[in-house]
Amino acid sequence: MRLPAGFRFAGVACGIKPHRPDLALVVSDADAACAGAFTINRAKAAPVADAEARLPAEKIRAIVINSGNANALTGPAGRDAVATVLTATAAALGVDPAQVVSASTGVIGMLLPQHKIVAALPRCVAELSPEPDRAAEAIMTTDTTRKLASRTLKIGDTDVTLAAFCKGSGMIAPQLATTIAVVVTDCAIDAEVLDDALEAATHATFDQLVVDGDMSTNDSVFVLANGRAGNAKIASDGPALRTFAAALRDMLDELARAVAADGEGATKRLEAIITGAPTDACARDLARSICGSPLVKAAMFGQDPNWGRVLSTVGARAGSQSYDLDPARASVTIQGVRVYDGAPRPFDRAQLRGRLREPEVVIDVDVRAGEHGARAYGCDLSYDYVKLNADYTSLLVEAPGGGVAKDDRLGNYSPAFKRALLVEALAYISRFRGKRCVIAAAGTALARDSLRRSLCDDVLLLHSVGLLPTLVHAPSTERVAGLANGDARAAEMMTGQLTTELVTQLNRRGGHAVGLSGKDAAMLRARKVADGPLAVDVNAGIVEAMLAQGYIPVVAPVGIGADGEAHDLGVDAVASGLAQAIGADKLIVLSDAAGVIDNGDLVTELTAADLRARRDGGTLTPEMAARTPSLLGALAERVRAVHLLDGRTPHNIIAELFTDTGVGTLVKP
Repeated sequence: MRLPAGFRFAGVACGIKPHRPDLALVVSDADAACAGAFTINRAKAAPVADAEARLPAEKIRAIVINSGNANALTGPAGRDAVATVLTATAAALGVDPAQVVSASTGVIGMLLPQHKIVAALPRCVAELSPEPDRAAEAIMTTDTTRKLASRTLKIGDTDVTLAAFCKGSGMIAPQLATTIAVVVTDCAIDAEVLDDALEAATHATFDQLVVDGDMSTNDSVFVLANGRAGNAKIASDGPALRTFAAALRDMLDELARAVAADGEGATKRLEAIITGAPTDACARDLARSICGSPLVKAAMFGQDPNWGRVLSTVGARAGSQSYDLDPARASVTIQGVRVYDGAPRPFDRAQLRGRLREPEVVIDVDVRAGEHGARAYGCDLSYDYVKLNADYTSLLVEAPGGGVAKDDRLGNYSPAFKRALLVEALAYISRFRGKRCVIAAAGTALARDSLRRSLCDDVLLLHSVGLLPTLVHAPSTERVAGLANGDARAAEMMTGQLTTELVTQLNRRGGHAVGLSGKDAAMLRARKVADGPLAVDVNAGIVEAMLAQGYIPVVAPVGIGADGEAHDLGVDAVASGLAQAIGADKLIVLSDAAGVIDNGDLVTELTAADLRARRDGGTLTPEMAARTPSLLGALAERVRAVHLLDGRTPHNIIAELFTDTGVGTLVKP
């Protein structure tokens, strides 16, 4: 993730939340143009009312954000708390209070414990650094993962960078979709022009996002632009502004998708695409309505290709808003399968149910009433959404010194449930301690920033409970395919860059990771096999040495051939060979598939013989069939289990290893 020049970030625990960071600070080292977009909820939180009245503005220097307390519907005391926080932040930074804006997120109706924030600000300033990770964590509430993104672009001959982080999981409705987002850029741009670009970008992204249809009191999206890139200042419409606005919109679109994927209780992200609408407003409204329909959301959670609910939603919205269209003339496509086209269409229901297990579901509706189109993002509706929101405030109490605390005597998490969960997890932790595992990661699992971060978190957690992981990785096939003429040297460089990034993320989070190429100490050698792909000979001594010293090896699957040249040996073959060589207990394979699918359903457990029979019988997907020889080779040696997991879903490794039911396909010898 590239970061613009001249910004610093911090995140600390000030005591509003019981145990997590809850105070974030973003500082520009130079005066910055600042624009904002805010909730239209009439019950605006105090910091929203303050910032909205003062933006856009030039010469802003800092944004201070707390989580755990929304400072909403708190009356004059809430406004006074905002003034106190702004003054204290300005004093800690040596700037004017007018150069600071603030935001809050959390429980509504509790007085903000401003004294906790004021007391923590000097420590927050002292911990400012160029890395935004801690700040991104400090603004999270019910989020399960940090959400960060960046873009680079050319303004004339000048390189310009944008970076952003945001939070959002529940109370997600259009008109900013209940998020706190901070964008920083070193672009030189006028504040009013920046404000127009932000309005257009949020209109196409956050305004098209819905999880539960409940609008927050605290939505705030900020952009700080400090001009450190040195480009000619953007002060009006033109090619430079259009280039900047397109990059801003694209980055916010990525964050909006991340919020939808992290919706409270969500198991998959929804994308609704409307075409053929009579107006742009109609298209946008219909797309949001599909993503917001509880019946559609519940059907997608249950892998039910229920197109009737989709068209019913379109018809209801058309009727209530008097849109000139007839849903009976429409076509509906779910996951690329046409299920309705002016009349019901025959389709393979079992196959489509299998496609609905994927982490993203796309519903495409052509209403055939015009030329306008739009898309919206949302998520499915699971049992966990009700559980989470039923417990959210019943488990929280206002602590005597301000802030919030959990009261576990309340809520629906019964002692029996807690005991069962802990016993289940601890039993696996005890069983795995001291065992070795090899994780093979490729595809989307390594193509997205958020998934790379969750993968690193999982690897560190496995290491912390005594498992000894080795990570083998490869760039996504899309990135490699994009190289001119399949440039092998460029592919090797790309793999090396990915190794560096993964090692950096692991070490930044407190791990002790070491990047290795298969060329190091001739660890991997390529051997030609007649009429087949290159075979892999593994010298595992260097990996053994790293594991013995408590390091986490991160291995790029590049080896030396008999010709002395480097060869890409493939992540599956290398992971399988390493697992055999080091006597790994488990081989964990992350790919763009939920596991082995049979007639639309996930097969949770197989033997090696079962897998071989399915391959020989032609019932596996081509991708799964291609990796089967490596998997069977591992199981024929000392590897006791292969886990086939969907790398597109965060933390699937933890869910698979530490629960009885698991989430993928387990293959045993």
